[in-house]
Amino acid sequence: MLDAYQDSRLARALIWTVASLVLLFLMLPTLIVVPLSFSASDLLEFPPKDWSLRWYETFFGSAVWMAALKTSLMLGTLTAAIAVPVAFLASIAINRLGSPLAGGVYGFLLTPSVTPGILLAIGLFIVLAKLGLIGSFVGVLAGHVTLAIPVAIVVLQPAVNRFDWQQAQAARSLGAGWPRAIGGIIAPQLALSLVAAGLMAFLTSLDEAVISIFVASGANTTLPKLMFISLRDQIDPTIAAISTLWTIFVGSVVLILNVRSNDASK
Repeated sequence: MLDAYQDSRLARALIWTVASLVLLFLMLPTLIVVPLSFSASDLLEFPPKDWSLRWYETFFGSAVWMAALKTSLMLGTLTAAIAVPVAFLASIAINRLGSPLAGGVYGFLLTPSVTPGILLAIGLFIVLAKLGLIGSFVGVLAGHVTLAIPVAIVVLQPAVNRFDWQQAQAARSLGAGWPRAIGGIIAPQLALSLVAAGLMAFLTSLDEAVISIFVASGANTTLPKLMFISLRDQIDPTIAAISTLWTIFVGSVVLILNVRSNDASK
């Protein structure tokens, strides 16, 4: 019995050690970027010889960067507003189908998430070019929504599957239509999952660069595309400052979601 307990403790310690090393390996590039953003040098210098906030001042003081940030925030908000309702209704439909067809529909809706980004971007470019939407806000939004819907479905489908459908059936038996049952019974009980799906869709849009490179231009240039262009044309430490702010923002969102999720499960 004692040997089994010791073996169990050793196995847990080994798992935690390996997991910590993997996490450190994944986080190391991000951790290096943070001090780079506070460098006073005109180059990406690590470790920095002198410290400064000049690159944060450059970012917030640049009309070009601020315009790209505004565009990305607008796209992210609208992407979440469109993708989450579509994914929510699709998740309900998949659950209600309850047949092999449901698996096919689910797989089809997840196709954009498993398709190589460059192929998806080329396909969208061809379609949007025929519609005359290349460079337009609507065209970029369509591309971001295409990528965000699968992400939202992955978040919502487990929650929809766990829902007690007898409640919806009771409402239907009392004369409530599907819109009222969804809006008044299902959605309120899955509010946390809907918020999580919305934030994930928002972050998916904020982080999207490949589609934006192909279909965004001019006033509708997104922040990730502008960052890519800046790295391509010159070494601009402003990128490090933006990446640090991005990391803090995403980390805060994930932390809030985890805290809310833990509170809801208690």
